[in-house]
Amino acid sequence: MSLTESSAIDIAKAASWASRHLATLSEADRNDALTALHDALLLKKDAILEANARDIQLAEQAVAHGSLNHSVLKRLDLSRPGKYDDMLQGILGVKSLRDPIGNVTLRTLLDDGLTLDKVACPIGVLLIIFEARPEVIANIAALSIKSGNAAILKGGKESTESFVAIANVISEAISTTRVPQSSVQLVKTRAAVSDLLAQDLLIDLVIPRGSNDLVRYVKEHTKIPVLGHADGLCSAYIHSDADLEIATKVIVDSKTDYPAACNSLETLLIHQDALERVLPDVAKALVAKGVVLRCDASSKAALMESLTFDEAKKLQDAQESDFETEFLDLTLAVKTISSSDAPLADVEAAITHINLHSSKHTDIVVTKSETVANLFMKGVDSAGVFWNASSRFADGMRYGFGTEVGISTNKIHSRGPVGLDGLTIYKYLIRGSGHRASDYFDGDGGKRYKHQNLEIS
Repeated sequence: MSLTESSAIDIAKAASWASRHLATLSEADRNDALTALHDALLLKKDAILEANARDIQLAEQAVAHGSLNHSVLKRLDLSRPGKYDDMLQGILGVKSLRDPIGNVTLRTLLDDGLTLDKVACPIGVLLIIFEARPEVIANIAALSIKSGNAAILKGGKESTESFVAIANVISEAISTTRVPQSSVQLVKTRAAVSDLLAQDLLIDLVIPRGSNDLVRYVKEHTKIPVLGHADGLCSAYIHSDADLEIATKVIVDSKTDYPAACNSLETLLIHQDALERVLPDVAKALVAKGVVLRCDASSKAALMESLTFDEAKKLQDAQESDFETEFLDLTLAVKTISSSDAPLADVEAAITHINLHSSKHTDIVVTKSETVANLFMKGVDSAGVFWNASSRFADGMRYGFGTEVGISTNKIHSRGPVGLDGLTIYKYLIRGSGHRASDYFDGDGGKRYKHQNLEIS
């Protein structure tokens, strides 16, 4: 990794060269770089945390003055229990994954001595623009090296000290390996971003990680394909037959395990017939964790009958905009789904609400019915749809993908947590021995294609 203040064109050219070199390195060479990266970050942990503490101090002042969101402060803190160790383990996790380059997914015998392979290969050059989250540097360095991609990174000003410290450590570590230092470049100046977004001939994919304003800015200012999501507006639907214990466990974990995460719960839909049987216990458990509930009239009325005076202080009247808000905090919007005599009409109503209001990230259903669950999982148009399980499972590590570069709500190339496989594309390779396309035609003397599927060893 190199800290650079070069021009955008020079940065992109250096990354393009590095990506071509990376694509030819063996898996052993790339894994050696990951080992060096891990060991260096472990050795320099104290120095990096000291730099992070300086960022935290400035960020706390910004939060106090109202110029920085508290959720950004949470994401910035590398000293949170287990966070630094998780970053290090993520590097080893990526190293242990199967090499994503060179995997053959299709092999066809076109004719004797003429074969066609569909083979996984690196995308090329990635531009990653992110806010807070200093561990992203290590995550992306590991993912890009393992997948054979070069990465250009631009972090937010709120975590400059952390980024510089980590970048210097990684740069030194990579210099001892066969991986080019320009494989991972950290851009310090904000002015470079717009110029980099114009390098569509050299940069292959942009991955923005941060606020919806950041993602929208990127999408509006580049011709380069963009992979990412603007919001993590996750919803849960509690059906009328939901198991009380399961509903409580799933909803509380989804909302309170890490409220600042993009896979935390923001909207709770509750079936009318579950208002008195399920919602009170769920609400009590949420309130005990400090959650404020913004309720529609029906859900609030049901809770006012069952909550204590102190618990009821956590109830607020919901506005329509609350059901389109990513709170990233201990606030949850609650809406009632009316019961219906028509079969599954209530489930359809929940699906309709989610598809209209969600950000297509992750949504969950709590029900005993496999029929209801299957309808919900087929009908909801999101990257992740879960049955009786917390939305917090929407994560590359938890999926077994290793550390992730981000979550995609796109419908092309890659969707959901984007790990190694999401950072590869494919190419078609034909091997022949002087074969000519002009020899294949209908009529006398023409050759015929065999198009025979071959076993992939």
